[in-house]
Amino acid sequence: MDGTIRKPIVYVVSDSVGETAEFVVKAVASQFNSGHVEIKRVPFVGNVETLLDVIEDAAAVGGMVAYTLVLPELRRVIMEESERRGLITVDVMGPMMDAFARLLHIDPRLEPGLVRRLDEEYFRRVAAIEFAVKYDDGKDPRGLMLADVVLIGVSRTSKTPLSMYLAHKRLKVANLPLLPEAEPPQELFWISPNKVIGLTINPQQLNGIREERLKTLGLHVGANYASLERILEELAYAEKVMRKVGCPIFDVSNKAVEEVANKIMQIIKEEEPQHGA
Repeated sequence: MDGTIRKPIVYVVSDSVGETAEFVVKAVASQFNSGHVEIKRVPFVGNVETLLDVIEDAAAVGGMVAYTLVLPELRRVIMEESERRGLITVDVMGPMMDAFARLLHIDPRLEPGLVRRLDEEYFRRVAAIEFAVKYDDGKDPRGLMLADVVLIGVSRTSKTPLSMYLAHKRLKVANLPLLPEAEPPQELFWISPNKVIGLTINPQQLNGIREERLKTLGLHVGANYASLERILEELAYAEKVMRKVGCPIFDVSNKAVEEVANKIMQIIKEEEPQHGA
């Protein structure tokens, strides 16, 4: 014997990745200077045989098992076998699930890996929001090539609100204002028209919206920006560009952002099978 004192082993067992249980174990271990135990993570435990092997190993070295198992049959096995062997175990998730079931009066979904999937959805949403901010209002035409959806239209046709709404649905959206004085970037004609959405609006409604915008900014409502003549010129030019692109055109007049966004998402979903063809 070399006289080396072996550290107790804490087996972290999960039917998913095991990050939650390992985080809790490390947080507790830090209260004991962390270095007094060795942590072994055993992820994706989905059957009784694998679980029994871990219990056998832990019992053989006098270790402990911390687990996040959502399937009732696996939780039952580990409780029964650990009690039979005198093995220390900690159910990290079970008591909280039971408490939620009592609080909400519904049963849990019992799907391993839900936390990780929810985390992934959250980070995709954050990335989509950051994308929408970065490529808002035609700031960088390279975003048109990277986007899931490209919104084009004249000023005040809800391009930015729609971009942010769709970003919360985890879609990467770029938007581009169309002005008669500025040619659209070439990238607009390089991408598939299936992912471009043209936005138009009733001229009189846009006139009112722009006048209110000028008032908010403390500017004169008679400015060319809000004149009906200028608006008609811009809308005609925008429609010409949209026809050239060959994209669908949505009239946003008197429509809520949610209503238009839902129609856009429906079109995107309809196009998805064609992308994989």
